[in-house]
Amino acid sequence: MQVGPFQVEPLSVLLIFVPVAAVLKLTAAAPEWVFATSGLAIIPLAGLMGKATEHLSEHLGAGWGGLLNATFGNAAELIIGLIALQAGLIDVVKASITGSIIGNALLVLGASVVVGGLKHQTQYFNRTAASLGVTLLALSTVGLVVPTIFHMVVSGQPDPHEKELSLEIALVLFVTYVLSLIFTLRTHKHLYVFEASEQTDAALGVETWTQQKSVAVLLIATTIVAIMSEFLVGAVEHTAHALGMTDVFIGVILVAIIGNAAEHSTAVLMAAKNHMDLAINIAIGSSIQIALFVAPFLVFVGYLIGQPMDLVFTTFETVAVALSVWVVVLIAMDGESHWMEGVQLLAVYLILALAFYFLP
Repeated sequence: MQVGPFQVEPLSVLLIFVPVAAVLKLTAAAPEWVFATSGLAIIPLAGLMGKATEHLSEHLGAGWGGLLNATFGNAAELIIGLIALQAGLIDVVKASITGSIIGNALLVLGASVVVGGLKHQTQYFNRTAASLGVTLLALSTVGLVVPTIFHMVVSGQPDPHEKELSLEIALVLFVTYVLSLIFTLRTHKHLYVFEASEQTDAALGVETWTQQKSVAVLLIATTIVAIMSEFLVGAVEHTAHALGMTDVFIGVILVAIIGNAAEHSTAVLMAAKNHMDLAINIAIGSSIQIALFVAPFLVFVGYLIGQPMDLVFTTFETVAVALSVWVVVLIAMDGESHWMEGVQLLAVYLILALAFYFLP
């Protein structure tokens, strides 16, 4: 919607929850209301961070711009994870990692395929790029599955070195992430011929921001997201108890959706405009970034701040990630999609969400 010289985004109406969350926090309102309002406030703020990053990348050129987009693509989830880690809520941090991978792979991609498929009978995308993406996603999740399997094997053994294993695997994942950036931005950038930021702006009718505006919006939005994330994390345990939910369910489903909502909407809009390459790149690329960058980074930071975190997830979280990646591989390998494939992805996500809800 256009109002005067400004472009008003649909999610921008949720910015009203920023002052609402602040007032509720200052007046010591019920934690579940603080959780809900701060979560709703983070959604448009994450969208502003993403847009500011994209516009800023246009001024920095393809190389630095691509690096900026890749590094800050999941900034909201990273900030939430850092604050939860500092608060000692390691189970919530791990659950949010699992939830982000599952949510991007199943919910974001599924919704995009359904919406795009309802407007276009069959949609086509770059099969080579998609295959590379899902293969990297499958390989990256190995680093999250192996520590859990190792934990099961060595359970009860003296000095099993699980923390050291997780730290070293995190280092391998991080190096793989850096090499993947070199692959996509330098040596094989011809496989990613679409210009994401330009196509996104053209499809959404958004004019390019100035460099000064982009930096200002990015700094302000990041600061407010950090404040809202602190409110959110502080209310997690009370909210889980009040609503009869586990910390794992809140992390896997609610926190993950909050952190990824802006990307969800962008991917769906791109699919509706028949830009399936972009939609798939957003969904699968975000899952890869969570596994290769966010998870290792949180492990490193955990050791630095005295809250060491390993990569040992619950058995069900591990199975859920493996199943999600397997389903996405089946859907994305043929280079085309239709709405029924999206329904299948959403059905798997709903099944997993129900299981997490009833998980003790």
